[in-house]
Formats: sequence, structure tokens, C-alpha cells
Amino acid sequence: MKTKELVIMALFAAIGAVLHSVMPPVLFGMKPDMMLVMMFMGILLFPRVQNVLMIGIVTGIISALTTSFPGGQLPNIIEKSVTAFLFLALVLLMKKSAKTVPAVIITVIGTIISGMAFLGLALLIVGLPGGFTALVLAVVLPAAALNAIAMIIMHPIVQTILKRSNMIETAKESHT
Repeated sequence: MKTKELVIMALFAAIGAVLHSVMPPVLFGMKPDMMLVMMFMGILLFPRVQNVLMIGIVTGIISALTTSFPGGQLPNIIEKSVTAFLFLALVLLMKKSAKTVPAVIITVIGTIISGMAFLGLALLIVGLPGGFTALVLAVVLPAAALNAIAMIIMHPIVQTILKRSNMIETAKESHT
């Protein structure tokens, strides 16, 4: 793992932690997970297994520490690691992950996978404060829309910053 990649992913995780902690709960203590956008950004830029493992574990732990869902710590840790690798599979399938449109599409898919995995794990481990379908409709789908908007805004900005700072080569090398 390259130091530049590690630093960029650490910044993404830190930004995600701030976004995750300031996002207010929407329903029954559940809130949209803005940390996913930052995790997805790191995977889009550096889609290598060791990077995905690291950012998945780190974002899972941070999500667990900042969750407002009662008993949501273990589901967050498990779900982020699983989601990170499923998102990597989507990135590798898309092959055009450097463009904003595919990044947005797989962000929506990844957010839905993440939300359903979290709810499923929470249901098995601690139970849900409401119905599964109601929580998907009230929390997961709005989070997917919010994350799509965030990716539309942030992905081109991050790409421009990386190009100007000559770090885009690091991201491009990771795609091969």
C-alpha cells in the first residue's frame, strides 16, 4: 500500500466520519450513512484488495463509534467490510469507474446493498425498531438518493484536485 493512497483514504475516512456524525437521525435512530460516499470514493480511486480491506474496516469501526442506532455497532462493522468488497466488484464490472455517471450509478447500488445488509444484520443481531420494508423506504432509499447527489458533486471535484496535485497517476496506476 502506497503512502499517498493511505493518506488520501485516511482523509476520506475522516471526512466521512464528520459527515456521519453530524447527520441527524431520520427514523428510529437510523440516519443516512454519508460515510459510504467517502468509502466509495476511496475504492473508486484505489480499487486494490488491500486498500478496500483497510477502508472497509476503518469506516466500519468509525460508523460503529458514531452510530445512533441502538446496538448498531456490530452490524456496522460487518456491513462496511462486506459492502466495500461488493462495491469493488461493481467497480471492476463497470471498468469505466473514472467517469461520474457510472460512479453515481454504483454509489446508488452500493448504498442500497449497504442499507439492506445493515438492516438484515441488525434484524438478526439486535432486532429492528420498525418493519424492514418501512426502514428501507424511509432510510435506505433516501440515503441512496442523498449519496448519489453527494457523488455527483464530489467525484469531479476530487478528480480535479488529484489531477492538479499530480496524484491522479497514483489513482490511475491502481486501476491496472
